[in-house]
Amino acid sequence: MEYDEKLARFRQAHLNPFNKQSGPRQHEQGPGEEVPDVTPEEALPELPPGEPEFRCPERVMDLGLSEDHFSRPVGLFLASDVQQLRQAIEECKQVILELPEQSEKQKDAVVRLIHLRLKLQELKDPNEDEPNIRVLLEHRFYKEKSKSVKQTCDKCNAIIWGLIQTWYTCTGCYYRCHSKCLNLISKPCVSSKVSHQAEYELNICPETGLDSQDYRCAECRAPISLRGVPSEARQCDYTGQYYCSHCHWNDLAVIPARVVHNWDFEPRKVSRCSMRYLALMVSRPVLRLREINPLLFSYVEELVEIRKLRQDILLMKPYFITCREAMEARLLLQLQDRQHFVENDEMYSVQDLLDVHAGRLGCSLTEIHTLFAKHIKLDCERCQAKGFVCELCREGDVLFPFDSHTSVCADCSAVFHRDCYYDNSTTCPKCARLSLRKQSLFQEPGPDVEA
Repeated sequence: MEYDEKLARFRQAHLNPFNKQSGPRQHEQGPGEEVPDVTPEEALPELPPGEPEFRCPERVMDLGLSEDHFSRPVGLFLASDVQQLRQAIEECKQVILELPEQSEKQKDAVVRLIHLRLKLQELKDPNEDEPNIRVLLEHRFYKEKSKSVKQTCDKCNAIIWGLIQTWYTCTGCYYRCHSKCLNLISKPCVSSKVSHQAEYELNICPETGLDSQDYRCAECRAPISLRGVPSEARQCDYTGQYYCSHCHWNDLAVIPARVVHNWDFEPRKVSRCSMRYLALMVSRPVLRLREINPLLFSYVEELVEIRKLRQDILLMKPYFITCREAMEARLLLQLQDRQHFVENDEMYSVQDLLDVHAGRLGCSLTEIHTLFAKHIKLDCERCQAKGFVCELCREGDVLFPFDSHTSVCADCSAVFHRDCYYDNSTTCPKCARLSLRKQSLFQEPGPDVEA
């Protein structure tokens, strides 16, 4: 009997969550019995003296029965479309304003609001069933998997939140954009221009005027003006054209025309398209300095040294091609980043000129030159056997065409001491002997020979 009374008091202190409106009822009742409406105070029997009181609100045990599992939580996101999610967000924001400051319920509501906004962003920018590679206007877009890097969309000029948004990067020109902005792109990939027409604009800022562009952006054709209405006109120092603020972000880049003509390496403001083009072209050897500006070698002493080192390396190349040890050691791979250095001594890239200006190229090229000469003159016997002896004095050590005190004939590649060559004549003696032999072979026979 005492146990039934305690159980009744316990059930009365913890209201039944399944029937909160109709008040407490007994769990065990007959099918035809009626439950009288009684208050909790009337239904509780009197406790014998010494029994504990379970109705104390400070000591009520929380067994999870007081939680309402069937009412809708604050900010519950069961919505399936954008409109319902926006409505749920507004409701959650209103609840947050009504709840007490710094309370646990307000903190939970803020967490629910964050989840609602993330869900809304997923519906706006879905990341499911997105292809990994998409080809558009010669762009080859690759789906990025990085979630922590914050980038800027090149199309809409908005921030790409990698944690909740899907974004793509072109593998050719590194154009970045949201997945929702892919279909809005109107500019072809810059890498196609680099592949088909790899050349620089060598006129310094060839401006033609804003009126020649019909007061429109040179890329997206949006209306622009110098007064900033409706959009500010920004000039690109590389092309000389004007762009809007969406196509020109005031990026800085070194202008090749200013480097070649004025040896000026100060970065200037360029458009986004020009910046990507210059970034792709920076390592391409397309500048023939002797034709563009031959006076540059008399102005920049470092260029003269670089040209001499490149000429020596070209003279060393035949030794390495025919040497087994050099091929096994792969000595020519020391210049794999500057392959044009082992092909000719005339072509330069913008990166070469940048390194010359910074003093890096001269030091690195001198080290490679010393390594190549050490292999030919000291380490390899086969390469030493391919040396020359001065045919004028026939004295001294073995000569090599890349030595600083030698002269090489341009016709027969014979090697002489420089002093011997210029003291005797300006004509190669070996070539002179060959010309005499040719004359004797083609000389007409005399009358005695005919008889």
